[in-house]
Amino acid sequence: QVQLVESGGGLVQPGESLRLSCVASGSRFSIYAMGWYRQVSGRQRELVARITSSSNTNYADSVKGRFTVSRDDAKNTVYLQMNSLKPEDTAVYYCNIKVLATQSEYWGQGTQVTVSS
Repeated sequence: QVQLVESGGGLVQPGESLRLSCVASGSRFSIYAMGWYRQVSGRQRELVARITSSSNTNYADSVKGRFTVSRDDAKNTVYLQMNSLKPEDTAVYYCNIKVLATQSEYWGQGTQVTVSS
């Protein structure tokens, strides 16, 4: 059974940084894409950033230039480095992986990021 374990969320002040990590375990097949979504209560979950197995990346316009997604395939881990955080970045951040061989995707339990002075 595939499990995703996230860490690194917390409370920071505007302008500060956080690094989220997500470790995937239990997948019998190679992970195609790894990424991060976020959701604010009452709103739709949105893509923040993702990276494919060939290191192609996609970012939401609102985080370009501030956030960086990376992955370590040897550790089945995806990271999200978040710099210059803003109050509007406050949300629950979810890790997501996509396995091409089985056309499946999996979600982490979510980690809260709060940016407030």
